[in-house]
Amino acid sequence: MYSLPSLSAALAALTLLPSFGSAAPTSIKRQDTLKFDFGNTKVRGVNTGGWFVLEPWITPSIFADQPDNVVDEYTLCQQLGHDAALSKLSNHWDTWFTESDFQAMAAAGLNFVRIPIGYWSVSPIDGDPYVQGAYDRLGSAIGWANNHGLNVLIDLHGAPGSQNGFDNSGRKGNIEWNTGDTISQTHTALNKIRDDFAEHSNVAAIELVNEPQGSTVGVDALKQFYMDGWGDLKDSNVAVTFHDGFQGVNAWNDWGSGMWALLEDTHHYEIFDCPSGGMSISDHISEACSFGSQAATNNKWTIVGEFAGAMTDCAQWLNGRGIGARYDGTYNVNGNTCSASGSCSGKYSGKVADLGEADKQNIKSFINAQLDAFEKAAGWIFWTWKTEGAPEWDMQDLLQNGIFPNPVSSRNGKSLLQTRLRFFANSSSSSWPVQLDTS
Repeated sequence: MYSLPSLSAALAALTLLPSFGSAAPTSIKRQDTLKFDFGNTKVRGVNTGGWFVLEPWITPSIFADQPDNVVDEYTLCQQLGHDAALSKLSNHWDTWFTESDFQAMAAAGLNFVRIPIGYWSVSPIDGDPYVQGAYDRLGSAIGWANNHGLNVLIDLHGAPGSQNGFDNSGRKGNIEWNTGDTISQTHTALNKIRDDFAEHSNVAAIELVNEPQGSTVGVDALKQFYMDGWGDLKDSNVAVTFHDGFQGVNAWNDWGSGMWALLEDTHHYEIFDCPSGGMSISDHISEACSFGSQAATNNKWTIVGEFAGAMTDCAQWLNGRGIGARYDGTYNVNGNTCSASGSCSGKYSGKVADLGEADKQNIKSFINAQLDAFEKAAGWIFWTWKTEGAPEWDMQDLLQNGIFPNPVSSRNGKSLLQTRLRFFANSSSSSWPVQLDTS
């Protein structure tokens, strides 16, 4: 039972928090033909990461027997050659996700699935080593989602030349998007996605490009690309989705006047810089709550299209194949290192059931806090549905072990007021983890 001072402090803290209602966007012209009511219904979704765009940390088994220089889908296909790559990836495409996954998503109360795909699967470019076939499976995935009442956000996750230099763009290394013909080639891929899928009843949004590095490609060039992409998609009855380009969640409020059906996608991770390794669970929760409050002030529908339960970067190859973690001090990229905050050994790999009870409870608290925070705005899409051994990131495994709320809207059946009171009453205590649901 709480003492009166603790309860008073908690109630006082509550007055400083914004309402968990969604801010009403002021610069959106509502299209009656949109397939999802982004203004009034929360997006609650999950990504199909590592399916149509490989990432070594999600499926390390695909890369484990390859030379060290094989670090992404581009170099994998290059190393294997066309026939061997097609055989390996076709098996992956047909087995990594099946309709049963979409059935399980719906059973957990999700209403959205974000499906990343690379340009090379949609509109291949001569000379690239990539193999094709994922695009045919995309059609099947949309059908499976429809069978189970799930809306789809098709996400162009990799653009020609790489829009961010990450392995998740298909090719790790230099950022060469916005050079040569890459922009027009990107529009070609987007327009094919539009022509083939925008009229499907459950394709509610198309994302113009995932995580472009705005500071490198140029913010003005990125804005022009977004405006041109919006022009191509604006009459297609889908929400035209754009990433914030790492410019900040509130950076786009003065852009987009007169453009309707805009959906901003922002991603929130708290692990990809050195100081984050030393953050406590209360620090992580406070950071998430602050971010949700910022997103709720936007004048466009805003979703957190990627986030996780991760409070470390310990998952194998999360920072790239062969690259260590900031958390345990093994990260070293071009001389950039971090001091160790703890050990990754045995704690953040394998399955959720193998984690210690404190880690389980902290991840549970962090996830619940993020869900509440991001529903202050238009909602969220977790990264990702499944992995081969990264429990902080594996929604399917988290659900099965009672760490992720099931159904996802329940927060274990507790009210938001109870959740807030519990957090603030315990936040001054030295006893951790703070569990955000009440007993």
